[in-house]
Amino acid sequence: MYNYNMNKTTFDFSEILNKIEAALCTTLPESANKDWTHKSFGDLDKNITFSHIQNLIEPNQKLMELGGKRWRPLLLILCYQMAKKLNKTNALSEEQVYSLTPLVEFVHTASLIHDDIEDNSDLRRGKPAAYITYGMDTALNAGSWLYFEAPVCINSLEISAEKKLQLYQVYTKELRKLHLGQAMDIFWHRNPEIFPSDDEYLAMVKSKTGTLASLAAIIGCTAGGFDIDEAQKFGEIAANIGIGFQIIDDVINLTTGNVGKKRGDDIVERKKSLPVLIHAQKYPEDKKIIAKYMDDASKNGINCDSVEACIKLLEKSNCINDAAKLGTKLIKENCKLFNSDSITQLFLSMIPEAFK
Repeated sequence: MYNYNMNKTTFDFSEILNKIEAALCTTLPESANKDWTHKSFGDLDKNITFSHIQNLIEPNQKLMELGGKRWRPLLLILCYQMAKKLNKTNALSEEQVYSLTPLVEFVHTASLIHDDIEDNSDLRRGKPAAYITYGMDTALNAGSWLYFEAPVCINSLEISAEKKLQLYQVYTKELRKLHLGQAMDIFWHRNPEIFPSDDEYLAMVKSKTGTLASLAAIIGCTAGGFDIDEAQKFGEIAANIGIGFQIIDDVINLTTGNVGKKRGDDIVERKKSLPVLIHAQKYPEDKKIIAKYMDDASKNGINCDSVEACIKLLEKSNCINDAAKLGTKLIKENCKLFNSDSITQLFLSMIPEAFK
């Protein structure tokens, strides 16, 4: 699945990804069982059955079954390997580190369920969003639960209490930042007349999207033996790369459409993506018409004429290409700061061919 070539060296990540998948399946099984239930909930009342718990598991597990690149847990493992080369005596075991991969993938999964609810999205990975399949109440509750289920993997580690506390602190801080970024994004798309600055947008994305890349890098580097200050430096680099990929996603949304989504659904959701902000700077007189198009698309859906009309308007300023160049630049420049050919090539290979 992931074979990358760099300077005649091939990085085959299939074995790592298989181990990640096994860890995810163990930590979030298809159905509840006695051992897993006890790890998650402790002793439960005898009237609570596995079928009750299934309402938490199924929406999340089914979404994970639909795929996803798994690049965040892969980054965690690669950062661990990078750090371990320099800290062999202080590193966690490989088995322990794979058991930590749910920290990033579970948060990602939960955030997708909540994003679809908040954005009123119909599709996720080509299938109806969880809230459509299971109902708003079940999906919202299951996604919220997964945020709290993710750090159960820390509980199971046989490491010092001090090390566990450090992992918890990293996890909860990054999770708070994720919700801060989402709050900024929601505020802007609920207020059509507000167009944030480029810097405000980048700060929002760094919290909302970059934080999961940051979490993966910090956890991986810490598990590999780096002290927290050194690990956070790599977390900052990873967060900036995350910004770059979000910008590219913004561009794809307005061109071919993101995988499992429809072209222009950011317009339906009234999102002030970077291409929109670049255009608004060049043509401030277009802000009102963009807001009007977005409002109409929000009311009438993805197939209304306002979606394509808005995209056509944006195309006149070359803002889509400008954003693509900035996103690619952020990724390439920050990749150079990682002390790992495999991490660098992982990220470079994820840049769509059209933007390289």
